[in-house]
Amino acid sequence: MLNERARQIHSFIQRFRREKGSAPTIREIGRQFGISSTNGVRYYLTLLEKAGYIRRTGGISRGIGPSKDAGPAGIPVLGRVAAGQPILAEQNWSGSLELGEMFGETEELFALQVRGDSMVGAGILQGDHVIVKKQETARPGEIVVALLNDEATVKYYRPRKDRVELVAANEKYAPIVVDEDSEFRVLGIVRGVVRTVSRN
Repeated sequence: MLNERARQIHSFIQRFRREKGSAPTIREIGRQFGISSTNGVRYYLTLLEKAGYIRRTGGISRGIGPSKDAGPAGIPVLGRVAAGQPILAEQNWSGSLELGEMFGETEELFALQVRGDSMVGAGILQGDHVIVKKQETARPGEIVVALLNDEATVKYYRPRKDRVELVAANEKYAPIVVDEDSEFRVLGIVRGVVRTVSRN
């Protein structure tokens, strides 16, 4: 398990590579975090390397790269989720979003692309990506991604005494009532929304 400083250094390395096109040097990392000793920086780099987050090439000042075993960086995009009537849940990796710095550790996060307009009142539009924290419980009023009879949907979670309702943020859609005969589980809580704005 990485400590907080190691996670911060890893995020800085990722951000630096995206912005500059190469890895930071040990001295640049030290300046960023106020670590005066190069051995102090090397200590954290060793932690990251042993944990499989990075790999280092000796003798090269900017020789810090992603681990070959780390897989795709960022938050995996696993498919699409309905913001209308539920659709068949898909979990096929189709890319990744570099949002770990915004949401912390990415191991418990995934992204889904929204299809439909039932959550427009919550600012979730067709084509958006929702960032979801994996968990099986939710508080009333939270926006969840839920699996209902093998179909995934994103809605407000409204538990009642004798049922659960999945409520849209669009008056065109009636609440989806989850009764005791339904196969239902919460897949996660929506933590954020990412939208690409066309420049055409």
